[in-house]
Amino acid sequence: MHQRAYEGQCAAEESRHTPVKSPGRNPKLTLLALALGTFAIGTGEFGSNGIIQLFASDLNVSIPVATHAITAYAMGVVIGSPAITLLAARVNRRTLLLGLIALFLIGNGMSALAPDIVLLVVFRFVAGSVQGAFFGAGAVVAAYVYGPGKGGKAFATVMGGLTIATVVGSPLGTFIGQNAGWRAMYWVVVAIGLLAGTALVAWLPRTHDLHGGSIAGELQAVRRLNVWLMVTVAALGISSIFAVYTFIGPFITDAALQDASLIPIALAVFGLGMAAGNHLGGRVADRYENRGLIWGYGAVLALLALIGVAGGNLFVLLPCLFGVGATMMFAIPTIQVRLTGFAPDAPTLMGALNLAALNLANSLGAIGGAVTLNAGWGTLSTVWAGFALTSAGLLLYLVTVARAKPVEQLGWSGAPAGDAL
Repeated sequence: MHQRAYEGQCAAEESRHTPVKSPGRNPKLTLLALALGTFAIGTGEFGSNGIIQLFASDLNVSIPVATHAITAYAMGVVIGSPAITLLAARVNRRTLLLGLIALFLIGNGMSALAPDIVLLVVFRFVAGSVQGAFFGAGAVVAAYVYGPGKGGKAFATVMGGLTIATVVGSPLGTFIGQNAGWRAMYWVVVAIGLLAGTALVAWLPRTHDLHGGSIAGELQAVRRLNVWLMVTVAALGISSIFAVYTFIGPFITDAALQDASLIPIALAVFGLGMAAGNHLGGRVADRYENRGLIWGYGAVLALLALIGVAGGNLFVLLPCLFGVGATMMFAIPTIQVRLTGFAPDAPTLMGALNLAALNLANSLGAIGGAVTLNAGWGTLSTVWAGFALTSAGLLLYLVTVARAKPVEQLGWSGAPAGDAL
């Protein structure tokens, strides 16, 4: 099996390797620094959802208008991250990560100071533009630490900080915002970001092996049809996470008829599932080309159907929430490995595109759920929107790229055009 996911940039020919400076450093500290960075990013992203009512009231705007700040963050990931990745194609990944964490601090610090909704929207876009590029570059560094053939495990390590943010960072940030004001939540995110930045400066390896490639090589990668098919598979399939996560509150109070105090517990259960699935998915992605995605998507379809039929029972709903988080995150490392297998000359950009796809999935899941609710089909009907979208993603994968082989990549040389558009 061809496992070339990150070898183009992270495991070049042995003759070109330059020893890492300060070789006594513990590689585990490098991975910890990367995970701390994604934890900070995830806390800022998910924590914003928990304080939307607070900044809407303080800035004298309606809730629908306040959601523009959330949308702006997502657009920063979708548009800003790939753009930054392309512009910084030649930059050493260490330097890029340090620059990105600095931009993250600016975006969140200025969000805390924003005097009106317009500037808050602008600064949330800036903060969002960091996310995909950081995950992409972070996965390259993690793969360098792990060595060849561990692309899935590397991406899962970087994603680990984000999943922990759903369990710890987001609830904590929301609690702080509710008790000390919404601006305090962003200052906490800045503090975590400063800690992450300090760790990155101290523990990221200094080596020429992490130098970037040419912009032309990155652009050649995005001309490949299989890359865009995988992005579409990700956006469609992962949307079921958000057709559930977005509506957990109504699931608990309106469908299961429980007190709202159980909502944070349900969110934490979902987040724990995401963390477990991400850990297992990284290992499967490195061993099998397709199983992580096919098993993950297939299992979530069964769980969605169970919620749709029996989710009014709390003892059915909570295990299913754990399962949906776990099975969807189980698929994401495989998506990353397959993406970079189709474009091994642009692993950082593929990481940015993967995160962009996940943010598109966020919108698709929320929109699909809103459509079923507006149609009057009931609170649990949102899961059927997720079922339809994930089914489409799985079908598209099976009939298009499931049997496609990765592009062969040797060292730093440009990959063949292969399936270019």
